[in-house]
Amino acid sequence: MRSMPVAPYWRNVATVLGGAVGAQALPLLAAPLLTRMCSPGELGAYSVWLGIVAIAAIGATLRMEAAMILDHEPERQRACFRVVFYSATVTALALTLLAAGARLAGVDAAARLSWTALFTLGLGTWLTGCMQTTLAFATSHNAFGKAARAKVTTAAIIVASQLALLYAGLGGVGLVLGHLIGTTTGFVTARLLLHPPRAPIGWRLDAEQRAHLVRHQKFWRYSLPSNLLNGAVSQLPLFLIGMRHGALAAGLFALTQRVLSAPVSLIAASVLEVFKRESVREFKEHGNCSRTYRHTFKALALLGTGPALVLLLFAPQLFALVFGERWCAAGELAQLMAPLFLMNFIASPLSYVFFVAGRQQADLWWQVALFAMTLAAFLAPGSVVQNVLWYVIGYCCLYLVYLHMSWQCSRTVLAAA
Repeated sequence: MRSMPVAPYWRNVATVLGGAVGAQALPLLAAPLLTRMCSPGELGAYSVWLGIVAIAAIGATLRMEAAMILDHEPERQRACFRVVFYSATVTALALTLLAAGARLAGVDAAARLSWTALFTLGLGTWLTGCMQTTLAFATSHNAFGKAARAKVTTAAIIVASQLALLYAGLGGVGLVLGHLIGTTTGFVTARLLLHPPRAPIGWRLDAEQRAHLVRHQKFWRYSLPSNLLNGAVSQLPLFLIGMRHGALAAGLFALTQRVLSAPVSLIAASVLEVFKRESVREFKEHGNCSRTYRHTFKALALLGTGPALVLLLFAPQLFALVFGERWCAAGELAQLMAPLFLMNFIASPLSYVFFVAGRQQADLWWQVALFAMTLAAFLAPGSVVQNVLWYVIGYCCLYLVYLHMSWQCSRTVLAAA
């Protein structure tokens, strides 16, 4: 078996990482200022809005952007964009009407968000879904540098807009509007840099769009519900903490999530972009991708261990120093979640092997188990700390199973998705 070209692999990782560093460093550098300009409650409300947008965007794409890596023909990529634009538009309109209707009907969860946040849920969903698909197009063409520039632009405008609007006194509404301004600018930048195919849509799906959905039905039949569950699981703790323990606790947990997710988004997601292409290449050439899997696993374990130890030993002191004394409790939650951070850092990029090997159904059942565990952990009686502890223990155990499953998929000769 031919060895994996290590130098090009890490050169591509470095390119993606360069953009990710800018995209993640800017919000992190601004976080100490942001946490002093808004309250935990305002950050909690914004995080809930952002969580809804993130989950809805998964449904909006039908996970068709993942198929973009497998289809390199211009006609098929055009069909993919047309499917996503149609689905995202329908989802955005439906979500906006649903949110407004829930507020008018007096639903308590909707009443906790401002009218501005409710009416912009659809727009945020549409922008996020279309941006994800455009970046997948970049990955399929090895345009990592251009994608990195688009990500940095998005992050920079989000940070600048949010800080300016907070300074103007808009509070939580400013966080939402700043995010939309930055995402819109980033999407336009990505389109200008990458020149993806035009994707006109009509009132109904046409023959080309329906054929694309049939060709990649495993993605919307298995990957979509799996990723919806995964998205729900990632946001469920925040939602349940807010319901059971109040906005203050939700804001503290939101900051914890933001800090812990940064290295995953920064480094692990950069590795994922390259792992996608290398695993597909090796799978087509040799019928498996075990060599790429092993190489990526070792690199992620090495990169993630140091930050996890720092969190485990010093998180409360670091949070108080960087974000202010009122955020020290968020550091205590981060300390509890350090082992989970390491497991997530390693397992997240490697999850793409389920798509490559056509084993989306196995991934779906694991996500169902994860969803059930998360509900049980946060609905169990106890304090926030106790709920988080049960969540970490259960999640780490499930991640061990997940890594074993993904390793088996990488070794097995199966038909590609």
